[in-house]
Amino acid sequence: MNVKFINPFLEGTVKVLKTMAFVEPRPGKPFLKKDSLARGDVSGIIGLTGSAKGSLALSFSEPCIVKIVSTMLGEDMNGINGDVKDAVGELTNMVSGVARKMLEAEGYNILAAIPTVVSGKNHSIVHVLGGPSIIIPFETDSGPFFVDVCLNEVK
Repeated sequence: MNVKFINPFLEGTVKVLKTMAFVEPRPGKPFLKKDSLARGDVSGIIGLTGSAKGSLALSFSEPCIVKIVSTMLGEDMNGINGDVKDAVGELTNMVSGVARKMLEAEGYNILAAIPTVVSGKNHSIVHVLGGPSIIIPFETDSGPFFVDVCLNEVK
């Protein structure tokens, strides 16, 4: 995976969460993920195709996403429910959109599928391409979340 694909997803994540939930996510050091285990309790996964192919997943700890969605909707959430899952799908879609727009400026035309949301302890994230992905860990005042990107340029 080309490292130039990482920054648009990192920047897109920060921009979307600051704008939509008034959260200041703090990125950690990216690392290579070699298994399919999700790092959070609920994940949004979206397939990407075009001049680069792969997928993006956002995986949130329960305390983190409950706080984010409570802020976004202006009401207290008490756990992972339908509204929270819908918000995870929408956040995944928005981060994908910002990153794809940034990549478009670099000459890449990438389209996105409809996001899928998976929840539960120890669920899996299997990327379209298989193989390793890059994880960008983020920390918030309410807990961690993870951006999981597996994207390769189409030759």
